[in-house]
Amino acid sequence: MKRSQAEILREYGPFAGIDNVHGVTFDGRDVWFASGDKVNALDPESGTVLRSIDVAAHAGTAFDGQHLFQIAEDRIQKIDPKTGRVLHTIPAPGEGGDSGLTWAEGTLWVGQHRGRKIHQIDPETGKILRTIESNRVVTGVTWIDGELWHGTWEDDESDVRRIDPETGKVLETLEMPPGTGVSGLESDGSGRFFCGGGRSGKVRAVRRPR
Repeated sequence: MKRSQAEILREYGPFAGIDNVHGVTFDGRDVWFASGDKVNALDPESGTVLRSIDVAAHAGTAFDGQHLFQIAEDRIQKIDPKTGRVLHTIPAPGEGGDSGLTWAEGTLWVGQHRGRKIHQIDPETGKILRTIESNRVVTGVTWIDGELWHGTWEDDESDVRRIDPETGKVLETLEMPPGTGVSGLESDGSGRFFCGGGRSGKVRAVRRPR
């Protein structure tokens, strides 16, 4: 297994009125992050929060190219980012113990925090299609170029790790500095991961290794 220190490229926040950053996603231009009672659009170039949608937002956030998906307690909401309207709701597989969320190849992938699992689910029904076991608490999840990465955060230790999507075996870890947690995770499709920083109220950009 390959181990290295995570290289933090930039920190965003803390932001006024936001105590906690949960899930993060990227729509190709803006970073969206969940902060409990809102989903917020952050311009990663200027570091400015452009707008917020008032909606329950307790854990992972995902974007399918058109809609946002947001975990709220024991359900996943499908949201129109233009209007802020909740269009559809499905049950979350961890029944409230869910963490990360990402979209890949027509399905949603959901991290189950204490359950140490990642579920692939049907975005229309919530039906579990397959499950990958992890050996650590799972926070954010993301797919990039066929690679599955997820965040972990236990006690004061946090990292971003690449795992084999078939076996769950850890292939590579990027260790975050002590006291720097990863609550949500999303790739920008290229050289950066965006990481939610939990109670720090920050979002961090971390270099993705090539």
